[in-house]
Amino acid sequence: MIREYTAFFPCCGSGGAAIGAAEAISEFKGHVGRFRVVGGIDVDPEACQDFEKLTGAPAHCMDLFSRDDYTAYHGRRPPEDWREITPADIQILVEDTPDVVFVSAPCQGNSGLLPESAAQSDKYQALNNLASHVMWLMLEAFRDNPVPVFLFENVPRITTRSARLLNRIRMMLRSHDYEIHPVKDKDGYHDCGEVGGLGQHRKRYMMIARHKEKCSAIIFRPHRQKMKTIGDVLSPLPLPDDPIAGPMHRSPRLTWKTWVRLALIRQGGDWKDLKSCGPYQIEHVPRTGVFSVAEWNKPSRTITGHARVGGSNGVAAVADPRLNLGVGTHQNIYRVVPWEKPSPTVTGALGVNNGALAVADPRLGCSPRNGSYKVQAWDKPANTVTASGDIHAGASAVADPRIPLDHERPDPPPVIIALDGTWHRPLTDYENAALQSFPLIMPDGSPLLLAGKSSARWRKRIGNAVPPDSARAWFETVGMSLLASEKNEWFLSSSQIWVQSCIMDNIKKNSTQII
Repeated sequence: MIREYTAFFPCCGSGGAAIGAAEAISEFKGHVGRFRVVGGIDVDPEACQDFEKLTGAPAHCMDLFSRDDYTAYHGRRPPEDWREITPADIQILVEDTPDVVFVSAPCQGNSGLLPESAAQSDKYQALNNLASHVMWLMLEAFRDNPVPVFLFENVPRITTRSARLLNRIRMMLRSHDYEIHPVKDKDGYHDCGEVGGLGQHRKRYMMIARHKEKCSAIIFRPHRQKMKTIGDVLSPLPLPDDPIAGPMHRSPRLTWKTWVRLALIRQGGDWKDLKSCGPYQIEHVPRTGVFSVAEWNKPSRTITGHARVGGSNGVAAVADPRLNLGVGTHQNIYRVVPWEKPSPTVTGALGVNNGALAVADPRLGCSPRNGSYKVQAWDKPANTVTASGDIHAGASAVADPRIPLDHERPDPPPVIIALDGTWHRPLTDYENAALQSFPLIMPDGSPLLLAGKSSARWRKRIGNAVPPDSARAWFETVGMSLLASEKNEWFLSSSQIWVQSCIMDNIKKNSTQII
């Protein structure tokens, strides 16, 4: 016998949590429970398209801001046709009360990637308020027939930057007869990687609330799972730029300088390694002859039909000694001044070919935060997949031991073999989705392809998503408790208690009285 439960997802994004819910299977005393996704809400049209393609459920493109918060976030009043969503609107979208509501509100204002000063601005305070406003909408919409379980997911820093907001949410839930975990914020921290057996560490915060009457059984924490390494996740995938994986597997096109920087950073290191990297000992071998400079006094190699520097099977560059400089030409032409040496006289020359100075500048050109340009080890779990997905902003590169051959990749980017014998390269959008445990095959059998054509927007939606495998683990343990509650029974588990049942509450109370 299969019991079907329903799940609803305000702030649904591309559907990571919903995918996990649809995959969850719970079992209690011969009864099986599964979840049907009844819909989601998001303000991003492309996220709504992703949700519908990946879950098969409707996604309603709606703005959940209150009017005041809309004005504070956008810096202007809403347009005349804009209307604030009410609890009655939610009731129309979801005819029957869902069994679980999963809320993962925008977390940018609470993210450690945002400076404290910016986080306190009216704009980001308004964005943070969205979490409590959404919870209010859901509670009021189903006041007469309460939702059995709420799951509220966000970044850990919400407990410090938005402590008052969390207290407001707790007060609302308790006023609607919900028991809540955690009482202490630190008890709500977890690693999604351990929850879902992912190939990345992903520290998050979870508040879970059960209605005392609708879900009376204990809800246990999911068991911790063994984590994968980056290599475990990426090894089965084709190499970047293989068309079989579609447009999202295109390798980012970096500047030559950036490729060099990645090659000089040790596995597990970041931009700080560049301060003392020593001589540039780099082997660059995308194919024989690429970036080769032919000697002036030797015969040329074969000229090919695709002759160009960096992309041919022959030599497309030559060491030409003819600068056509006169005998009396001054000595600053084409001169590159070492960073640690005094500069020659500054002149009015405009170009390096007529005397303007050039310098060997070792600076990155920015003030990178800790972890920028980080090259992750192949045999370790990845760092958190973020919405930026940019090697300049975080750990978005990997030391790949698979050295590709050029015929395997059309229009390939450079392959610089680092001193450790691996290819230090940025992760593709497709690989970031894999680390987030997104399904890599669409329902129609084609490779994963999110809506739109912007890689930056793909990365943002992937980084902001809840990993489906983690969500599946949460929904499986919730489903088991829902099954037990319907039979007015309880059960034991080797896992820790997440939210206690009414029975356990009474036992504790009576034990205290006896003592």
